[in-house]
Amino acid sequence: MNRIFLILIIIGVPVSVVGSFLHWPPILMFILDCVTIVGLASFMGRATESLAIVAGPSIGGLLNATFGNAVELIISIFAIKAGLINVVLASITGSIIGNLLLVGGLSFFVGGLKYKRQRFNIYEARHNAGMLIFAIVVSFVFPLIFSMELGEADAKILSIGISIVMIIIYLAALFFKLVTHRGVYKQSADEAEHDGEEEPEWSAWKAITVLAGATIAVGYISENLVHTFEPVAKSFGWTELFIGVIIVAIVGNAAEHASAILMAYKNRMTVTVEIAIGSTLQIAMFVAPLLVLLSLAFPTFMPLIFSVPELIVMILAVFLTIAITNDGDTNWFEGAILLAAYLIMGFGFFLL
Repeated sequence: MNRIFLILIIIGVPVSVVGSFLHWPPILMFILDCVTIVGLASFMGRATESLAIVAGPSIGGLLNATFGNAVELIISIFAIKAGLINVVLASITGSIIGNLLLVGGLSFFVGGLKYKRQRFNIYEARHNAGMLIFAIVVSFVFPLIFSMELGEADAKILSIGISIVMIIIYLAALFFKLVTHRGVYKQSADEAEHDGEEEPEWSAWKAITVLAGATIAVGYISENLVHTFEPVAKSFGWTELFIGVIIVAIVGNAAEHASAILMAYKNRMTVTVEIAIGSTLQIAMFVAPLLVLLSLAFPTFMPLIFSVPELIVMILAVFLTIAITNDGDTNWFEGAILLAAYLIMGFGFFLL
């Protein structure tokens, strides 16, 4: 599998560059860019997995989430620059339901086929539950409701203010987890047995070098990918909402998808949950607010206001995930439930 991804990078990157200069058909470039980004994301995933083994489950999961989200952040910045605000908001929605339902569901399902029960840090799960409700239910619903009574200028100020507060709270949450309360809430005994068993595939310096190189390549290809959205949407009859929620979200999060499933297969569930839910929190509380602030530098401002369907699916995904993970225990059937919910929502957005 690693050879396949390597071949995708070796062939995909130069061909994507040539195709962009020769102005190949948008559909061809869309497929080529997506496949190349998936290949690059796989190497980012391997690099962060090596760092995760060295740094431990919590920091390792955070690294996986951060560099996994870096791909989507780059794509979103170029999309904002191109004025595709609806695509960016939809991709944020897609990332949140994708991480919670698709990544979480596949991880629980694959791991559950190998192990009857899989346990993870219950204190971490309860902490994440409160954070998810704050990030999605409070911080995303509030701007939509108040924007109905506010003018465009006031709605813009509200989005900026909420974005700043969310970033501060997210950084405070990291400080709480990694500094003031590091090690206070111990991981599960089942997973503690796996600590120290694995050797990292790459050294720390090699992993960092690969991450840097892959991120630069993803940045270039992402700009080309964004320019194919509109013609591809017209060709297939897709909406910007469907492209953002399904296509961009899956491509942009390919690295963490693979890493989370692999960790679940190895029964390292604390890392899996940290990737799936930690990535969701990072998207909602850091990436989305950061994009709002960065959009101030572009002609088109991106308010932190989602459509009603987007808000509903995010809220449903949050409460379903909390109901399944709050006991610190999971199995393949719970994974199947999450996957079924993702399929239902995917059908809805396709028809919408």
